[in-house]
Amino acid sequence: MTRFLASVNNLPDAVLVADLGADIVDLKQPSQGALGALPVTEVRQIVDVLKSKVQISATVGDLNFVPEVIMPAVDTMLATGVDLVKIGLFPGGDVEATLEVLTRYTQDKHKLIAVLFADSHPDLQLLPALAEAKFSGVMLDTMHKTSGRLTDVLSLDYLSEFVNLAKHYHLLTGLAGSLHIHDIPSLLDLNPDYLGFRGALCQGSRRTDALDATQVSAISQLLAGRH
Repeated sequence: MTRFLASVNNLPDAVLVADLGADIVDLKQPSQGALGALPVTEVRQIVDVLKSKVQISATVGDLNFVPEVIMPAVDTMLATGVDLVKIGLFPGGDVEATLEVLTRYTQDKHKLIAVLFADSHPDLQLLPALAEAKFSGVMLDTMHKTSGRLTDVLSLDYLSEFVNLAKHYHLLTGLAGSLHIHDIPSLLDLNPDYLGFRGALCQGSRRTDALDATQVSAISQLLAGRH
């Protein structure tokens, strides 16, 4: 079953998408980058309201993937009580050293999700390393939203290989990146664990625009109707 992840940046929108069927309420600030982080006080407020109703994920920000930067950010976000913490593997970091220190969290059963960026053409050999570090899952997203949709950047064959390899290593799989509602049928055929949306949920053409309940409901119903 493919679930619905909806990215929001405030409490009213978090409540809206939860009420309209989102399986994961994903907290991030689109105006601050691909994985811009919400202020901790706002994350805590949303967790307090929705914790018992829906699964909540949150990003740690567009950060260099090095231990001294990532660890304090993960500590901070885990302290809010979110269920899943999403960490971007931005180019130029120290993947080996950072994954090694992050095992301190995964060994304590904290759920970390790695985000790989389609427009940097990630090496799928990262997946066994994420599995060895006991990450809960991995998703593909786009770093530069002007690059186009995920399906513009990567072929369906590549996406299928990603999903199948991640599942082989028992990682939850997510696909996101400027997805449109009409991307859903072909991506559902790949059987990812979740599809993530932000721009397609908005009233206008920008991912920073306000949410449109009609759009949220349409995507929720389409995903639910396929299962």
